[in-house]
Amino acid sequence: MKVLAVDLKKDFSEVIAEAIAVLQKGGVIVYPTDTVYSLGANACDWQAVNHVFKIKNRPHSKPMPIIARNIKWVRELAFVPPKLEIILEKIWPGATTVVLPKKNIIPKIITANGSTVGIRIPNFSLTDRLLAKFGYPITSTSANISGDQATGDVNKVLESFKEQVWKPDLILDAGVLPLAQSSTVLDFSTIKPRILRVGPSKPDQLLKLLDI
Repeated sequence: MKVLAVDLKKDFSEVIAEAIAVLQKGGVIVYPTDTVYSLGANACDWQAVNHVFKIKNRPHSKPMPIIARNIKWVRELAFVPPKLEIILEKIWPGATTVVLPKKNIIPKIITANGSTVGIRIPNFSLTDRLLAKFGYPITSTSANISGDQATGDVNKVLESFKEQVWKPDLILDAGVLPLAQSSTVLDFSTIKPRILRVGPSKPDQLLKLLDI
């Protein structure tokens, strides 16, 4: 379990290059986001995703969220009605995960054999550059053992995995992230949108945005 320090205020090209090398081999990284630290693997590679489930000790019956770089990527991964794009442009980038009907490019292991996938576009320079260079969406489940609290403190991340048999291959250490919650989750896979989890976004603002 290699740890690389990353200063988000300076150039981190070398760190990005090493993270991509791990991802290209089907490995798993821990990376900082605009919410909490996450476990990342190629979301289109079921074996890599399965490795994330093992590391997190997460049951396969629970779907796993992913991150994409922009709305064009999202359209390639899921079905997005044109009218919905207008709403998504107001939501993204940011701390909101949206549940959409998936396309076949997304392996069933991501969605627990379901027909929908949770996708987010983070508002974070590191993830934007990582995705741009890697070229594939990556998993974005919180970097902790299943059932434990998500965290923005890398020390807690290290503590979580140090005694585990299955470990991430690389941890990008950006220190303690600014205090934030896990993302809000909105379900757009049904006729009437639903709020599945409230994160940093305010419920009344979401309801107004969704017109529900």
